[in-house]
Amino acid sequence: MAEIKDPENTVILETTKGKVVIQLLPQVAPEHVARIKELAREKAYDGVVFHRVIENFMAQTGDVEYGKKGSETFNPGRAGMGGSSKPDLKAEFSATSHVRGTCSMARSQNPNSANSQFFICFTDAPWLNKQYSVWGQVIEGMDNVDKIKRGEPVSDPDSIVSMRVAADV
Repeated sequence: MAEIKDPENTVILETTKGKVVIQLLPQVAPEHVARIKELAREKAYDGVVFHRVIENFMAQTGDVEYGKKGSETFNPGRAGMGGSSKPDLKAEFSATSHVRGTCSMARSQNPNSANSQFFICFTDAPWLNKQYSVWGQVIEGMDNVDKIKRGEPVSDPDSIVSMRVAADV
């Protein structure tokens, strides 16, 4: 297992494909990291599907409104269109590159529309640099990310079983 140097700034994602450990980057995107930790601590991501997974690009998840299996608002046809009840975040674009394992916030055309959805890059995606707010980097479990079922939308999608801040585990 990867050494967790900063448990307060590490999240552990248990997915239907296995464990993924993400080092958070508060020095790069402090507000986005705070939101990820807040939602993880509320267990908001538990049961949320990977609704958009594109081969050689990325796996997107985090729609806590329409993408959470077992919730009253779960709607596979709308997964990817929702967020949390919290306000959208102001962009925190940085010089941090989108490389394999980068975790970044999803958003609409509006740069200040990130809320709860995020994606994990399968490969380097330099065209996303300085366009999306990078908040983390996978330090263990990319082999499990690679196993996530592909699709747009994904039929019978994989999901986040649980997402916890390592300091709380």
